[in-house]
Amino acid sequence: MEHRDKGFYSWFFNTITMKNEDLISKCGDDARIYIMFQYHLIILVLILCIPSLGIILPINYTGNVLDWNSHFGRTTIVNVSTESKFLWLHSFFAFLYFVTNFLFMTHHCLGFVPKKSYKVTRTLMITYVPTDIQDPEIIIKHFHEAYPGCVVTRVHFCYDVRTLIDLDDQRRHAMRGRLYYTAKAKKKGKVMIKVHPCSRLCFCKCWVCFKEVDAEQYYSELEEQLTDEFNAELNRVRLKRLDLIFVTFQDSRMTKHILEDYKFIQCGVSAQQSSVTTVVKSDRWRVVLAPHPKDIIWKHLSVRRFHWWARFIAINTFLFLLFFFLTTPAIIINTIDMYNVTRPMEKLKSPIVTQFFPSLLLWAFTVILPLIVYLSAFLEAHWTRSAQNLIIVHKCYIFLVFMVVILPSMGLTSLDVFFRWLFDIYYLEQASIRFQCVFLPDNGAFFVNYVITSALIGTGMELLRLGSLFLYTTRLFFSRSEPERVHIRMNQAMDFQYGREYAWTLNVFSVVMAYSITCPIIVPFGLLYLCMKHVTDRYNMYYSYAPTKLNEQIHMAAVHQAVFAPLLGLLWMLFFSVLRLGTLHAITFFSLSTLIVSMILACVGTFLGKLRKASDYEPEEEMETVFDLEPSSTSSTPTSLLYVATVLQEPEMNLTPASSPARHTYGTMNGQPEEGEEESGVRGFARELDSAQFQEGLELEGQSQYH
Repeated sequence: MEHRDKGFYSWFFNTITMKNEDLISKCGDDARIYIMFQYHLIILVLILCIPSLGIILPINYTGNVLDWNSHFGRTTIVNVSTESKFLWLHSFFAFLYFVTNFLFMTHHCLGFVPKKSYKVTRTLMITYVPTDIQDPEIIIKHFHEAYPGCVVTRVHFCYDVRTLIDLDDQRRHAMRGRLYYTAKAKKKGKVMIKVHPCSRLCFCKCWVCFKEVDAEQYYSELEEQLTDEFNAELNRVRLKRLDLIFVTFQDSRMTKHILEDYKFIQCGVSAQQSSVTTVVKSDRWRVVLAPHPKDIIWKHLSVRRFHWWARFIAINTFLFLLFFFLTTPAIIINTIDMYNVTRPMEKLKSPIVTQFFPSLLLWAFTVILPLIVYLSAFLEAHWTRSAQNLIIVHKCYIFLVFMVVILPSMGLTSLDVFFRWLFDIYYLEQASIRFQCVFLPDNGAFFVNYVITSALIGTGMELLRLGSLFLYTTRLFFSRSEPERVHIRMNQAMDFQYGREYAWTLNVFSVVMAYSITCPIIVPFGLLYLCMKHVTDRYNMYYSYAPTKLNEQIHMAAVHQAVFAPLLGLLWMLFFSVLRLGTLHAITFFSLSTLIVSMILACVGTFLGKLRKASDYEPEEEMETVFDLEPSSTSSTPTSLLYVATVLQEPEMNLTPASSPARHTYGTMNGQPEEGEEESGVRGFARELDSAQFQEGLELEGQSQYH
């Protein structure tokens, strides 16, 4: 692809003409599952356009309830008389849409079964292992005696590396700065720099903190200090063992057998024992299949038990209390008006300010509210990226559906009002008139505009990535030297956030499915959004974001939410029947029956595993991707695929500024560095210094480096 990525708008044509094989080989198998999910949604909505525009829309438009001046209202279900028999077709197609969507999601599930190399794994993750065990031979002896014929190939202990990772990152920056200015000093002489983060904001040299210092000397002293701290922390890592280990076996069948043996240990069923059972306390172990090494967030493994749950509960309790009263942007605007926050703006008496400012606030809160939900998942310290993306897709989708679909459709403004409507008897008596506004003729216009805005402006903003650009610019602005700016440029790529993208896509899909019957003109605009979202995501995955390795739970969560979306359309038809036809009308009973049957079918497919039959699926063609290799016992396994934190895998980087012995490798805490690693690390930095893009810090022409 790179040799074609030249010329005017070449990125656009390459995104459209790019083969799926090119995208998957660079971005991993999760990209294949994600784009196949979008393919299913696009084809589904394309099929739904036929009955929506060919049958339901003409029925609505030929009604006689509204006058001819109500152009948009005549396209909605409100224009159909309550005595018309055509309303049966609306209820029937609402159920037919659910069945069609259910079949499409079933077909999709059959296609995203992991490839053969992912169906089984030979590594188990074991927790609650005593932290005083330092010898892996004890673990090997336990499995050998408890499970005869079991061959353990690797035992990896886990350590608290949070501080070590931070120190290593700072030390790398200092080392790059020293090497950069050492090479520059040989060519141009001594280089003076300001080291304060805000030095670019102040051009005055009178302040002590803004005075210039010798760049080479500053980074040499900083590197020496950080290297000493790093080595000291490295020596303390042995004392910070976690009660977590990874054990790799030679045979995957033995892995499955051990996993089954520990499956019901929480229910009091004892697992196989050995002569060292009392030492390793295997009766307390919790055994699960190990996630892929690229999926693990090593800094978060040290957040365990009470601390993790306390953080998780505190963050989500705060979110719930915040969004219980401020669920929609409208209630925030009303709250601001209540306290006269915008009164100074009104005193300006400028139509540009008084009319534009509320709209700007409304748009800002529409973006900020889901962003707060999205960012909260990063504070919860999940162990894996899969768990992090899974909680993102659930929280963001639920919040977006309430904020965009459910509450605005019912004329409510927050969850507070929603729960009062559900449980407060007196409020329900006073609010009965309010729900007559749900199916006003022009009510669907808001959601049509929302889908159009998401398709044309939302996807354009995703291409621009203004949030990432703002963060990138801010980091560059507060950088202290050219090496730091080069490092920022080289490491600006983030992982592709499948959870966030799934949530936004399914939010718009839910809007389309909810109003596909009552306002059928929304369906082609939903198709437009899905097509533009697909092209945007293909570009971002290939050019803008780093590859991400996840498990299949995140993709299954998206399938479950896609199955839930048509239920909103059935619920809306039931709501319409109750309000306009009455609770005893035949169409109301039919709508209620189809809703119950659909909910039962969705629950059966979701919770009993009826949506997938993985055993009969075989990929037509095996394609090697960036994550295809699996940790094994062979000596050729890359170190990046071992169950060891990255900071403990690279001995060539752990050098003192001048000359010091290289540190030893911490895997099972008994490795030694190979000869020549120290020299190879220096040569690696020399190659970086020789490149013009690093010395001058102008542009990074190649691919971004991912760490």
